[in-house]
Amino acid sequence: MSYGLQIAASGVFTALYRQDVYSNNLANMDTPGFKPDIPSSKPRLAVRQEDGVWNLPSNSLLERLGAGALLNRNSISFAQGSLRDTGNALDVGIRGEGFFAVKDGDKTCLTRDGRFTRNAQGMLTMAAGGLPVLDDGGNPIAIPEGGTLAIDGSGTIRVNGAAIARLQVIDIADRASLEKAGHSLFSAPDDVLKSAKRSTGEVRQFTVEESGADEVLTIMQITTASRDVDANASMIREHDRMLDRAINTLGRVT
Repeated sequence: MSYGLQIAASGVFTALYRQDVYSNNLANMDTPGFKPDIPSSKPRLAVRQEDGVWNLPSNSLLERLGAGALLNRNSISFAQGSLRDTGNALDVGIRGEGFFAVKDGDKTCLTRDGRFTRNAQGMLTMAAGGLPVLDDGGNPIAIPEGGTLAIDGSGTIRVNGAAIARLQVIDIADRASLEKAGHSLFSAPDDVLKSAKRSTGEVRQFTVEESGADEVLTIMQITTASRDVDANASMIREHDRMLDRAINTLGRVT
């Protein structure tokens, strides 16, 4: 197979993946607490460098061209999303750093989606998915029925002026260790969760943090990725024409 075809094909694949990631970001424009993914790629080394087979014959000029592109692991943008007023006393957003802690089975997950509700058992849960919201001690929070509910900037929940619990709002030093678990949830290794500290972010009642994806920027990123697909596909067609000429014209037996 033509070396040029391989390089151009790797460009098509990486650009298509970027297009898919940005399209997913755009599809989550209205998802509260959503944090957009950031795809990236890196140059692929020549085979002898990549596999360490320096004893094999090669062409130094071709090696200088590189071997196309490879995908890196996606990173996540944790930039602050805007806080939207909802008027719901159980809706809370975080201005600044930090995550709410919720229980998903036997593991603790983190989220910026502060759309909470009181379930039939009187427990504070996520409105999307029904996962229990945890307090500072890692326990579910029971909300008494009736009364006036208030949540202050530290996450302390009060009913008729009496404190009943404090939302667990923690921050992770190594954000790169967080992985998306779906539904605006993030999972982290146990050792990372154990080293988490109380967040300095301010809890804002009656608000919800909107998606962190920027609509205009995301559309521009999709467009750029689409143009990269077209450019690399054009290179594939050019190499195909060159091979056709080499075989059917230059290689013709006279």
